[in-house]
Amino acid sequence: MICGLSHITFIVRNLDRTEKIFTDVLNARKIYNSGEITHSLSKERYFQIGELWIAIMEGDPLSEKTYNHVAFKIEEADFDRYLKAINALGLQIRKGRARIEAEGRSIYFYDYDNHLFELHTGTLSDRLQCYEGDQIPSNNSVER
Repeated sequence: MICGLSHITFIVRNLDRTEKIFTDVLNARKIYNSGEITHSLSKERYFQIGELWIAIMEGDPLSEKTYNHVAFKIEEADFDRYLKAINALGLQIRKGRARIEAEGRSIYFYDYDNHLFELHTGTLSDRLQCYEGDQIPSNNSVER
């Protein structure tokens, strides 16, 4: 039986550079750094965001950008602060999809290794409630 999500691992070219995304943008707490030791496939670092365990491992990055992504819930009041942190690191922001305004707002951004992240202000129940009302989508996502 599945009990929940254990962890998410991202393969990245540069651990130091990617760590800045997790600590400066996503407010993650670093809980482990393997240094030169490789218990797994390569050097790695672990972070915690809430109860979520995220690992980054050194290796070859994704060859292309896709819409596959991980979305983190944020509060509407923090939206501009997150956008500022993303821009401060010079990360590429991807134009979001058209959406029903009551679904919440999103910031989509790529890390240095083609992973796509979303910071979203809505919830699943918000989204389902919007879909039940057959509201018309508008584009309220951010782009640079």
